[in-house]
Amino acid sequence: MAPSDNNKNNSDTGDGEERQGPVIRDNRRIDPETGEVREPKGATAPEEPAAAPDDSDEDVVEAELEDFPEIPDTPESVVTDAINADERVIELTNDIKRVQAEYSNYRKRVERDRVAVRETATAQVLGELLPILDDIGRARDHDELNGGFKAVGEALEASVTKLGLERYADQGDEFDPNIHEALTLVPVPNISVQSVIEVFQPGYRIGERILRPARVVVGDPVDGGEAPAGAAEDGGAPGADEADTAAESGGEENSK
Repeated sequence: MAPSDNNKNNSDTGDGEERQGPVIRDNRRIDPETGEVREPKGATAPEEPAAAPDDSDEDVVEAELEDFPEIPDTPESVVTDAINADERVIELTNDIKRVQAEYSNYRKRVERDRVAVRETATAQVLGELLPILDDIGRARDHDELNGGFKAVGEALEASVTKLGLERYADQGDEFDPNIHEALTLVPVPNISVQSVIEVFQPGYRIGERILRPARVVVGDPVDGGEAPAGAAEDGGAPGADEADTAAESGGEENSK
């Protein structure tokens, strides 16, 4: 090869290749020559306002919805199970309400039985004290309730009254066969209904429970306003001796 050709190749090689040296970039924001602020090279252009929606987009959305697969219906077995579950819930709710009502009735019945047992026990105890109360009453009628015996008798009467014991039957009361025991029947004028004309033994009760009916002599109304001739004798109460005997026998039975 000729020397001229080598020189030509060397010149071509030197002109075609650029030698890389140090690179200096001027990042100063103010131009030192003009004094103006430089625009950064990476600044983006201002955003353009968004374009108004086009009707073509809506058409595309509708087309996509039409292409979307339909959701299958719920199987009948699932629907049936849900209905059965609701019915079961209703059934269990009714069972709970029924049990609650039964428990409420049970509590009321137990409370009622407890009250009845307490009243029965109180009536039994007070029934045993009736003969003592009769003795206190007789002593008071004969002015023999004096001193310490009077204090004890009044305290006992106050105690039984506090427990609910009530004494009844007074002269002039209307005769009631449910609470009075008639020892004898005496015709009496100037009365319209059968009435108590004499009390031989008072009655006692607790609330609506009769512990002992009152033993009384009953006056029977007389038609015409006049009593029989025999009724005027011995205080106008024929049969009073029989009543006294019955009352005494009743008192002996109670004391026994």
